[in-house]
Amino acid sequence: MKYVPDATADRRFESDNTVDRVGVDGLLSELDEYAVEQALQIKEKADGDVTVTALCVGPEKAVDAVRKALQMGADQGVHVTDEAIAGSDYIATSLVLAKAIEKIGIPDLVMCGMASTDASGSVVPAMLAERLDLPQVTFAAVVETQGDQVRVKRDGDIATEVIGGTMPLVLSVTDQTGEARYPSFKGIMAAKKKPLETYSLSDIGVDPAQVGLSVAWSSVEDATARPPRTAGEIVKDEDGSGASALTEFLVSKKFI
Repeated sequence: MKYVPDATADRRFESDNTVDRVGVDGLLSELDEYAVEQALQIKEKADGDVTVTALCVGPEKAVDAVRKALQMGADQGVHVTDEAIAGSDYIATSLVLAKAIEKIGIPDLVMCGMASTDASGSVVPAMLAERLDLPQVTFAAVVETQGDQVRVKRDGDIATEVIGGTMPLVLSVTDQTGEARYPSFKGIMAAKKKPLETYSLSDIGVDPAQVGLSVAWSSVEDATARPPRTAGEIVKDEDGSGASALTEFLVSKKFI
């Protein structure tokens, strides 16, 4: 799961042009809530003992995302936090996540959201599958499980695919899988007693030199705040020249 800046808050960049994740309000990425929901549904339908672990990498405040998952019904949480992680790209992030998963213990199912609501990269699930040497089934709109078998429906632009896989595997789900549940009062109170571990990079065996902005394959060189909205231009058609004026305006803006 990912802790992301609240889209309704005043989002901004740090002095090094990385996203400010400490000085702004944040929350569990909405798209990851669908992954939590599907994991909980699989647990509820499964025969036998199933444990749902919520894993998040981020600053100290990112523990709130883990707590949200615990309130929804996850059994335990793990928060990886280390100052050296700040500014990491997808490659470094997937490394940290993979090493944390290995420390927890490779599960039957690694469940991910289809993307994060801040970066929308959609590549971390595939990177995790590669690092963990597991098959991947991505962008699932419908998820069905029976024993160690997983079958999903994936909706594309021109067709719908039905794909099957055998656990263990990495699975990412879309926002079409069904609305995520809201934490109940009982769930909120129960979450306070659930185990929540905190790992540093040394705990999971990752060298700080492998992560962070200094080794990122890409970085933001410059960022400019969006200018305030100005009044629009009104085209009047009092003498029949409105169409020409509108066309000239669209051409000047390179819209046509």
